[in-house]
Amino acid sequence: MLLSSLRATVRPALTNSTRASTTAPLVRLTALSAHLQPSPFPHHLRSFAMTSQQLPTTIRAAQIQEQGDIDVIQVIDVPFSKPGPGQVAIKVEYAGVNFIDTYQRGGVYKLPMPYTLGNESAGVVVAVGDGVDEATYGYKVGDRVAAYTAGGSFAGYVLAKADKTVKLPDNISTKTAATVLVQGLTALTFVKEAHEVKKGEYILVQAAAGGLGLLLVQLCNHFGAHVIGTTSTEEKAKLAKAAGASEVILYSGNVDVAAEVYKITGGEGIDRGVHAVFDGVGRDTFDLDFELVRRKGTIVTLGNASGPVAPFAPLKLGPKNLKVCRPVLNQYVHTQEEFLQYTKELFDIVASGDLNLSLHGEYELSTEGVKQTQLDLTSRKTSGKLIIKVA
Repeated sequence: MLLSSLRATVRPALTNSTRASTTAPLVRLTALSAHLQPSPFPHHLRSFAMTSQQLPTTIRAAQIQEQGDIDVIQVIDVPFSKPGPGQVAIKVEYAGVNFIDTYQRGGVYKLPMPYTLGNESAGVVVAVGDGVDEATYGYKVGDRVAAYTAGGSFAGYVLAKADKTVKLPDNISTKTAATVLVQGLTALTFVKEAHEVKKGEYILVQAAAGGLGLLLVQLCNHFGAHVIGTTSTEEKAKLAKAAGASEVILYSGNVDVAAEVYKITGGEGIDRGVHAVFDGVGRDTFDLDFELVRRKGTIVTLGNASGPVAPFAPLKLGPKNLKVCRPVLNQYVHTQEEFLQYTKELFDIVASGDLNLSLHGEYELSTEGVKQTQLDLTSRKTSGKLIIKVA
């Protein structure tokens, strides 16, 4: 109908013109008609159609050909493809570093090879695949976004799942997003679902001055709990207290951690201790956790910094009716609705000032730079988040 109306409008102009040739207007009309034909790309794919030719065919990426020690990491040129259905291509500006990167490199989690490291990134959308439109996902080509990628983030460009990508609010930079996305979502989902932290509870955070530990301390404090932290040095203790820990216990000398916890919480027998422990240390502190929690308490084991927790008999839970949870972030943000709900809440808390981000260091996307992130993390001497500056 639009084309018919346009022809009806154009024809009188052509017949009234005394100078125009009889062929030129028809040529122009034919060209105009061609532009009005339906696009070969559906509406939601036109952004991809306009930008796909600009995508590189190779990119720099931190890749491993096999799992092993630190030397398997190499930043090399690798092929890059257009986004497929349900995918989005992002030009990465910053990528966040997490302990899981060391597990994936070292072989704690078996993965298909070759594998590009990195599980979170922030940057700009440059192309979208089939089925990805602004109405459904809330972003378009040119928007700043953050993505939970589950691999591939330590690279110049990354293909992310559309339902694990979120448009950034104006007050959240790509650097901030890469600093907070995965660890922030981990901390937030764990204190709301692994153990729902309530006002007045006593909560203990092992390794309270680490990147995730500092966020857990702040969020437990945000929800009204009394937070006890454990750290290895006085310097880290100051960081944990600044984050909101009311008490910090040092793992040094002959300190009886359980006795110190009981002094803080009070109570008698199995009713003394904390309501929950959030433990990112793993093997070295897991048995102690059973002493630290009170009756009907919860142990949330969430990391393997000292090594994976050994198998244990379920009867170990019986004397206090304890619960042990080993949560994984992806199962709390499995759906697009869950992912968007939690990212919105997380960014709102950051914007409110109740979640201050501690940055340990910024590294370059190079073989030595990526190796150094893992050496620093596994040394257990870091405090705050590590990020890689890509662009």
